[in-house]
Amino acid sequence: MGSWRGSSESLDEQRTPRRFEPLVGCFCCQWCSYAAADMAGALRVSYPANVRIVLVPCTGRIDVGHLLAALEAGVDGVLVSGCLPGQCHYVDGNRKAAKRVERARAILKEIGVSPERIAMVHNAASMGPQLARCFSEMTQRIRTLGPIFPPRESTGVPGRRHRDRNGCSPVR
Repeated sequence: MGSWRGSSESLDEQRTPRRFEPLVGCFCCQWCSYAAADMAGALRVSYPANVRIVLVPCTGRIDVGHLLAALEAGVDGVLVSGCLPGQCHYVDGNRKAAKRVERARAILKEIGVSPERIAMVHNAASMGPQLARCFSEMTQRIRTLGPIFPPRESTGVPGRRHRDRNGCSPVR
């Protein structure tokens, strides 16, 4: 998976407690949610700049592993945005995605991470302002929770390897 961050700052520089701005990854269905995000842009509806949209053919193609891998790669929260219930272009993709989101949330709870870091919303192509509001609400929720991984200085684990902003481990 590529880098979720577009900034030249290192992951640790962005995560100092006084400057924490969460990074939210959003998997958007190409038929509805991506079109809604496009509409929000066309209408000049603002939403947080730290939301990274990933276009997927259908949210039904998203697996639990994708959601957890995004968090492992440094995203602080993951939002899945699919078609409205009953309006999936692939019949039941959004229903499958909702079940997988719940499974991922259960895994997070088991390992002691807040399940609020993963959420699913449903939007039609004409719901750009509502999707922008969902982005803002998710960003605020994650800001309240704080960073998923503490800054490097506070890990206290000698020899622990950290990944750079591109997800690569440093060479020793």
